[in-house]
Amino acid sequence: MRRLLGRAGVGALAVAGAVFAAGPAWAHVTIQPGSAPQGGFATFAIQVPNETEDANTTQVEVEFPADHPIPFASVEPVPGWTIDVERTELETPVEGEGEEITEAVSKITWSGGAIAPGEFQQFLVSAGPLPTDTDHLEFKALQTYDDGEVVRWIQETPEGGEEPEFPAPVLELTPSTGDEHGGGTDDTAAAEDDQDDDGDSNTLSIIALIAGGLGLVAGGTAFVMSRRKATTG
Repeated sequence: MRRLLGRAGVGALAVAGAVFAAGPAWAHVTIQPGSAPQGGFATFAIQVPNETEDANTTQVEVEFPADHPIPFASVEPVPGWTIDVERTELETPVEGEGEEITEAVSKITWSGGAIAPGEFQQFLVSAGPLPTDTDHLEFKALQTYDDGEVVRWIQETPEGGEEPEFPAPVLELTPSTGDEHGGGTDDTAAAEDDQDDDGDSNTLSIIALIAGGLGLVAGGTAFVMSRRKATTG
């Protein structure tokens, strides 16, 4: 038993060591979830942790990729925070949503709130259409603390290389499935057919119950009438 407990203890320590080793990576400014389909709209969160012990994060600036412009972006209000969405004119218009687009989102700034030490905040963004000519997007971010410190999450992570100290948040882009605009799928249609079948089955069951109930009532009535005739006779 002691040997088993000893092995379990070593395993727990190994897991704990892995968690602590990965700890600094968790403290990065990241995009959650980290992937979205090409060509459609995506809703994701800019996740911002506070890495200090005695200062609040009071401003977060996120730059949208200029080399792969994103035409539209909307944000979810965050209590206590002011949100400013900046747009820039494109040198070369792009096609999107069936029309020519001449502007794109350049930066979103959240300010006026506070992320205390040991806390994090998620800032939700809905953006698109996402480009189809790249497999990832970098959103460089600046995190400002109330003591004046500015952490620049702007370093590019080389493909297959070691992650830098202050990596820029990245959104991985996956191949389009054709359902990015809310279109139905075969699975959805099948589910709807199943629901229709279930509804038909339920209707037939109800009809059968009603018919059975009427039969019982008729049988009971006949029985009572026959008893009365027998008594009268």
